[in-house]
Amino acid sequence: MSNHLRLILLLHNHQPIGNFDGVFEQAYRDSYLPFLETFEQYDRLKLALHVSGPLMEWLEHHHPEYVDRVARHVAAGRIEIIGGAYYEPILTMIPSRDRIGQITKYTQWLEQRLGANVRGMWIAERVWEQALTADLSRAGIQYTFLDDYHFKSAGLREEQLSGYYVTEDDGNTLAVFPGSEKLRYLIPFADPEQTVQYLRQLAETTSDPVVVFGDDGEKFGTWPETKRHVYADGWLTRFFDALVTNQDWLHVTTPGEAFCNTLPAGKTYLPEGSYREMTEWALPTERKLDYEHLQHEMEKDPRWQRISGFMRGGFWRNFKVKYPEANEMYARMMELSTRLDDSVNEGHSGELIEQARTELYQGQCNCSYWHGAFGGIYLPHLRNAVYSHLIAADNLLEQATGKKESWVHAEAKDLNFDMRQELRLANDQLVAYLAPAMGGQLYEFDVRNVRHNLAAALTRRPESYHERVQRGTAEQEEETSSIHDRVVFKHEGLDQRLQYDPNSRKSLLDHFYDHNVTLEEIADGLAVERGDFVESAYDARLRRNPGRIQAQMTRTGLAFNKTVQITKGVSLQAGGSSLEIVYLLEGLPTDHDLHFGVEFNFAGLPAGAEDRYFYSGDGDRLGQLQTRLDLENALAIGMVDEWLGINLKLTTNQPTCFWTFPVETVSQSEGGFELVHQSVVVLPHWFVRGDQDGRWSVTMSLDIDTRAAQTRTDSMAEIMAN
Repeated sequence: MSNHLRLILLLHNHQPIGNFDGVFEQAYRDSYLPFLETFEQYDRLKLALHVSGPLMEWLEHHHPEYVDRVARHVAAGRIEIIGGAYYEPILTMIPSRDRIGQITKYTQWLEQRLGANVRGMWIAERVWEQALTADLSRAGIQYTFLDDYHFKSAGLREEQLSGYYVTEDDGNTLAVFPGSEKLRYLIPFADPEQTVQYLRQLAETTSDPVVVFGDDGEKFGTWPETKRHVYADGWLTRFFDALVTNQDWLHVTTPGEAFCNTLPAGKTYLPEGSYREMTEWALPTERKLDYEHLQHEMEKDPRWQRISGFMRGGFWRNFKVKYPEANEMYARMMELSTRLDDSVNEGHSGELIEQARTELYQGQCNCSYWHGAFGGIYLPHLRNAVYSHLIAADNLLEQATGKKESWVHAEAKDLNFDMRQELRLANDQLVAYLAPAMGGQLYEFDVRNVRHNLAAALTRRPESYHERVQRGTAEQEEETSSIHDRVVFKHEGLDQRLQYDPNSRKSLLDHFYDHNVTLEEIADGLAVERGDFVESAYDARLRRNPGRIQAQMTRTGLAFNKTVQITKGVSLQAGGSSLEIVYLLEGLPTDHDLHFGVEFNFAGLPAGAEDRYFYSGDGDRLGQLQTRLDLENALAIGMVDEWLGINLKLTTNQPTCFWTFPVETVSQSEGGFELVHQSVVVLPHWFVRGDQDGRWSVTMSLDIDTRAAQTRTDSMAEIMAN
């Protein structure tokens, strides 16, 4: 063998903020522990390891012995610890100050706990923009890792992707290693000898190459079917044996050793991007389908390999357009980051500020801000966790800046970066965000002491993979395959459950329906909208009184081709745990009725559990939260989530009909296609007729009772104190 090849094995182990404890434990048992145990048997091999902050904190708490074992290998020079931003944010999604803060915070932790000399870092989802170079360099990072796709997008050829390249921004330099997409698909799915043959070919055709395999550690045991394949069937042992057998020419090394012992392959500037699959997921659904169809048509054309190298997918930031719910989380996060920075600049410091910073960083964890082969934004527990940390940061900032007694505050500004004003009503118990330009909808509703956003619902929309759901064919793979290639249905009849919403799933959406419309038609999306109010712009103003604020929103529009004006007021008072909602309709006919309804969506209250249920105004249980209810002449309806410790009650001042039904999405995760409960719709509706002046009004009160949660918290505090 005339040439030697350096191979860097880099594992990225990660679990997101908010994932279930059992998922962490299973991943530890199925992937992290058995991989380390197998690796320990091969003292001639080396490894680069990145463990995200959320996972590392969990390991330190639940399995410190594992962390100790890793530290011993770090001391022995067998494992190089790769740093990163502490809570695994998409770096391009957060401000520069938070990028540097998260990177340096995690580097300090890794150095103190593991004795690591952190010089390299993992970039979450390899989402890259050139301006990151300066921040990484200022945070003390010397090298990082991106996909070969980034380099090919910059114009480099496959044969040039050996070693590392230097890049620069604003006079700051950084070394960047290209990770091999070929190896990502070979390891661990192909026979180890195929990987060795591929590496041997590179060694024979390239001068002293450095090749990087960098990918998820979960593919070694946690991904479907991989535990049996990697460990029970001995794939990992055979792979390590092959590396040792060929070590006369194949040297398994660390990034630090490669960085110190080889010269840069050159200099390059990399366009924005991520790994190839991510750029495809970021495309709008119609364009994603066009891309898939074109690929299917062209993949057998001998020119395809040459053409495909010039094709680009979408831009990661457009996930905030594809999923407006991601933009809502992002805008809330940015608001809190700015408030934290302003508070520090105003001289506030101390434990509360640092706690708020940690909560903010945790709320920047990337997984719920996008969607691809993993559940991502479709998983309510991940979205709820992000909001929980952001609301906690909000609470801490209020304390740190001196707000301790009952208070109420309102502001009007562009809060979600759409160049239109939103309204924020807040007191010491609740926070409500309203979007006058989007039908006056209530798009965020935070309950402070349980750190929960009741409006964090998700709208059902088309996804490119719904084509496969509609075909209804589950391909049972005979051999272990990548999650990108698997088609598995976790529930039956998903093709019958596909449904798309005509409007966003928020609250205070104003509908006009035909008189004879049924609950089933409403729930199944078959009802015809007879007004133009749902997401149309309302005029808005804030009214302030001592101890009380009101957002007043007005629109003149059409209902059944008649001109109608709707004015709705949303009020909040200091120390209160209720929203008062008043509707005034004007211009109504005085000789016949119009069918009017107000839609509420309540999120984060799961279905299918006995301790989550509806109840009547008299306190009688009406069924679990997935129940379709059609109530007549009621004055109230309530919802309880005993686990969360919250009781919601919607009360009206006149007899009301209530419809309820669940909103469920058909979405994709690493385990297959599944049905996920997203929100509960409560839709009070009336047959309204104008008085002699053509007017009709109703007052509703949305009361939030969290005494159960507070009692539980107090009891836990007492136990801890004793």
